[in-house]
Amino acid sequence: MDILLVASAFNSLSQRVYAELSDQGHGVDVVLASHGADAVRAAVREVRPELVVAPMLKSALPEDVWQEHTCLIVHPGPPGDRGPSALDWAIAEEASEWGVTVLQAEAAMDAGDIWADGTFPVPPAGKSDLYRNELSDAATAAVLLAVRRFADGSFKPRPQSDPEVRVVWRDYFRQEQRRIDWEQDDTATVLRKLRGADSQPGVLDELCGREVFLHGGHPEDRLRGRPGELLATRAGAVCRATRDGAVWIPELRPRKSSGDPAPFRRPAASVLAGFPAPPGSGPGMPGAYDRPYWLPEIAVPLELPPERTTWTDIRYRQRGDVGFLSFSFPGGAMSTVHCRRLLAAYRYALTRRTSVLVLGGARDFFSNGIHLNVIEASSDPAGESWSNLVAMNDLVEAVLRTTDRVVVAALGGNAAAGGVMLALAADEVWCRTGSVLNPHYRTMGLYGSEYWTYSLPRRVGAEAAERLTSEALPVSAATAERIGLVDRLVPVPGAEFAAEVERLAADVAGDPDLARRITTKATARHADELQRPLAEYRRTELARMRADFFDPEAPYHALRSAFVRKLPHGSARPPARDGAR
Repeated sequence: MDILLVASAFNSLSQRVYAELSDQGHGVDVVLASHGADAVRAAVREVRPELVVAPMLKSALPEDVWQEHTCLIVHPGPPGDRGPSALDWAIAEEASEWGVTVLQAEAAMDAGDIWADGTFPVPPAGKSDLYRNELSDAATAAVLLAVRRFADGSFKPRPQSDPEVRVVWRDYFRQEQRRIDWEQDDTATVLRKLRGADSQPGVLDELCGREVFLHGGHPEDRLRGRPGELLATRAGAVCRATRDGAVWIPELRPRKSSGDPAPFRRPAASVLAGFPAPPGSGPGMPGAYDRPYWLPEIAVPLELPPERTTWTDIRYRQRGDVGFLSFSFPGGAMSTVHCRRLLAAYRYALTRRTSVLVLGGARDFFSNGIHLNVIEASSDPAGESWSNLVAMNDLVEAVLRTTDRVVVAALGGNAAAGGVMLALAADEVWCRTGSVLNPHYRTMGLYGSEYWTYSLPRRVGAEAAERLTSEALPVSAATAERIGLVDRLVPVPGAEFAAEVERLAADVAGDPDLARRITTKATARHADELQRPLAEYRRTELARMRADFFDPEAPYHALRSAFVRKLPHGSARPPARDGAR
């Protein structure tokens, strides 16, 4: 069946729906509604779809489109729920279970007949994490069911006038409802407000006399201070006291009206570094560092004692012969500092006596490669791009050169660009079934690096590697396994991924053939090095990337800036249309 996806952005859910519908043999095209109603109409005329599906839509479909075609809308709320902030309300009201509905487009928002629905648990996670995991699982299953029902032709969708459907209108969730009262709100309330706005829109607040949006929140177990007081920094985040504890806030976003040249999400400490110091902070040079000089940097060991519950973005733990190096960076983006810190942690892990080392293993993003927001905010974006890429290459090379143990990359969530290549550097790639991979760089106008010209062809073959990097299509976990990008699918919900990875890793460590396997691995790496050294792959890739970075007319700069600043860019028909049929 020919299906047109209409989406405000080709985001994680849109990509997953695209990939899984394609896996089922449907011809799928995509048009971005952010380019306007005429772009949607033009795509409908060109594709002449049998069905229109909108996985993520912030604006109404043109009336002539939904009147002439069956259009199915994914609403992130249970049947009868209506309004633009469904998931925000679920988190704010501490729902233990929530739903998703696939309904037919009509004039009134979210009021159409119901084609499919599903439910999912609501864990104590950020809204974006919940969206990419539990909601994505339920929404994709509901879309696939609705498509099957439409194709069958005999299904009659349920009207919302059905007495069993409880209609509830929920208004837009405004900043006034998100606002934190640092004097009165306890830590649990603060965390709930922060998590309910972690990616968008953030929580509007004031720091050092300036209005900023707070993005993300994690509990702190020991630091205390006056409510609202900034206490410390760690790994780019800042710690702020609540009335009964403290929270870590990983990212801040200056208001667009603030005059800040980089009004987008960035590591919190780097944003504060450009703010004036509070009175009585002592001498220093504001903006001279990547963190505010008046706050102490309070580190914690990689191996936290079991009783500690404080936040850190990189952790190491060990269970018998298996080491687990977990990391979680906002949005999956890895800056120069992130890459260097993770490399140091990886080298530490190699000093431990283990036969298996697991990278990742947390729910949500594995990695999306270099940190475009940090690069865009830099006074020298080309130079920062280069530094970031070199640091990423150093990390990937360290994994590729590990020959004394089996390395497993455990992808609990999505990965893209250099993040995919980081995973492919491992001996085995395990992937949660709901994950989506984007093993390409084309959408940022880049040739690519991180040893992709070595790792990708050796897994999928030269022809498939060329196709994946040139077509720039999202790949489902199932397809990734079929073509060799992934070695093992892990069919569990996001909340169960870490425990299942630990169980599977113990099985690998207990394999009586493991020693022989490690020896074979070392021999193969030596043979590959003799045939063509890794240094040559690196040199060739970096030469191409240097041209992309340091040519001011290269497409990368405009594409990066538009992506970071959320401006319309490129075609209304993203690369998914190429080869979609």
